[in-house]
Amino acid sequence: MERDTLPRLLLAQARRLGRHTVALREKRYGIWQEVTWGQYAAHVRAVCLGLVRLGLERGDTVAVISGNRPAWLYGELAAQSAGAIPLGIYVDSLPDQVKYVLHHSQARVVLVEDQEQADKVLGVRGAVPRLERIIVDDMRGLEEYRETMLLSLEAVAGWGRELDAREDGLYEQLLGQAAPTDVALLAYTSGTTGASKAAMISHRNLLAMAAGVTQVDPLHETDQVVSFLPFAWVGEQLISVAIALHVAATVNFPEEPETLREDLREIGPHVMIAPPRFWEAICSEYQVKIADAGLLKQAAARAALAIGERVAARERGRASAGLAGRALYGLAYLLAFRSMLDKLGFSRIRYAYTGGAPLGPEIFRFFRAIGLNLKQVYGQTETSGICVVHPDGEVRAETVGKPTPGTRIRISDGGEVLVAGDSVFRGYYENPDATAKALDDGWLRTGDAGFLDEQGHLVVIDRLQDVLRLADGSRFSAALIENKLKFSPYIREAVVIGEDRVYVVALVQIDMGTVGNWAEANRLPFTTFKDLSRKQEVSALIAEAVARVNQDLPPAARIRGFALFDKELDADDDELTRTQKVRRSTILVKYRDMIEDLYAHGERERGTAKPIGAPR
Repeated sequence: MERDTLPRLLLAQARRLGRHTVALREKRYGIWQEVTWGQYAAHVRAVCLGLVRLGLERGDTVAVISGNRPAWLYGELAAQSAGAIPLGIYVDSLPDQVKYVLHHSQARVVLVEDQEQADKVLGVRGAVPRLERIIVDDMRGLEEYRETMLLSLEAVAGWGRELDAREDGLYEQLLGQAAPTDVALLAYTSGTTGASKAAMISHRNLLAMAAGVTQVDPLHETDQVVSFLPFAWVGEQLISVAIALHVAATVNFPEEPETLREDLREIGPHVMIAPPRFWEAICSEYQVKIADAGLLKQAAARAALAIGERVAARERGRASAGLAGRALYGLAYLLAFRSMLDKLGFSRIRYAYTGGAPLGPEIFRFFRAIGLNLKQVYGQTETSGICVVHPDGEVRAETVGKPTPGTRIRISDGGEVLVAGDSVFRGYYENPDATAKALDDGWLRTGDAGFLDEQGHLVVIDRLQDVLRLADGSRFSAALIENKLKFSPYIREAVVIGEDRVYVVALVQIDMGTVGNWAEANRLPFTTFKDLSRKQEVSALIAEAVARVNQDLPPAARIRGFALFDKELDADDDELTRTQKVRRSTILVKYRDMIEDLYAHGERERGTAKPIGAPR
């Protein structure tokens, strides 16, 4: 059988590896439950035929609202096996967002994790007339419901096994009707620049990207993958579905988001991808722990880190660290870095990726210094995830790497990054106008400003619309400044403003954990986030961080004023996307008065050399 669609690839791996090699591991009630490749394929087969018995047809859409667990994969691959199109919805989506996606995608069936998600769907069903069935993985709490739309996943799989017994070969017949160019997934964009659009990703798109990434960073069937990012994000689809199927790696599901750190140590993954916030949080924790340590421990940690940074810098320049340098680094690794990586669950990682948004270069260099092979990756929903990655030996903080095999990159006359290749999506579902704007003769217009350097590495400057221009014509990257600010352990989020203004200002969200600990250590009483952010002492603390950032910026891009948010930015308030990206357009409108106050204050203080700022 061909291996050119995801379900056919699953069946081929199951026939090859059978019931003795583990495909999936899920931690439940503190115990790891294992699913072999044979069991994996059998679950998908049963659910597929159960959906067919319910009337699911080729071209129908099936939504999934669930955390990371095997049931998501069973539902997704079952829908694909039947010729239907799966799509993911984030578990923390509000009812209006669920309603929008279900209505826009014309979903006939939705698979949900539990009672919470079932209630959410039941609450909006009147606005989604095509919805016929709600299939539930965990039925606890739903026993007394009398809703005819509700079915258990176990019951659907049972009906599928009955149909399989009656119509032998039906499943293989369904698989044979699929083509590599069929839509395998509707992946909704993050919506940072407007309403979310549904990218149509084909089997060929995902498998081409899986092949390209693993040519750069080879994985094996003995490798462990950790799945904790939402499957509604295309990056998780690439790693935990397409690549895991391509190389037959084992996918591990932590018990809860809160137990991720502990579970990572038990999993010992060989590859993982995480957004910048994950890496920023770990770096901040390290900085705080060192700051709270004794003088001797502080000195030892800083000396070890300095050695790691020097060795990493020489490697970036493709120079040898020398015998003495390697010996010193080996000592630093034994005394400091090895135990740190082990405590984080990173001791076996060969490839760690950061993606979804830019990561500050200082944080990137920190992880490289302690021995983690952290790489920048670049891609979009429309490129089926990763399309640019650092090859080993060519990892540089200022670039995102080189195109993966099969991917072509060029820069338009206007400085926009254009991408072509087998991984580029088929277009937007039910949106021909947006498709026409995004695709030009096979080339995807990414909307990102960038350039290719002399070594063929892609340097991404910022979103085209976010490369800002001051009133005097000076240009600057808001993302670059924001990432420098977020290197401070006291800053969780930052939004830089300056388009058509006389100078740059910033809105800053403090990190409640680290700033709270700092306040307690300095005997500064506070009650709430709002109270803490309004303390003059906290404003002075952030002013120091801003001043440090300004030292590395050209004069025109230096921050002349800042204000502190008095609440944490929240996706439920439309300030962040579900992938935790800042919605700049929302911030500019919602906090207009705060911004105008900064510029008004700046006009009164014109001539001051140091940053200005006060909590708002």
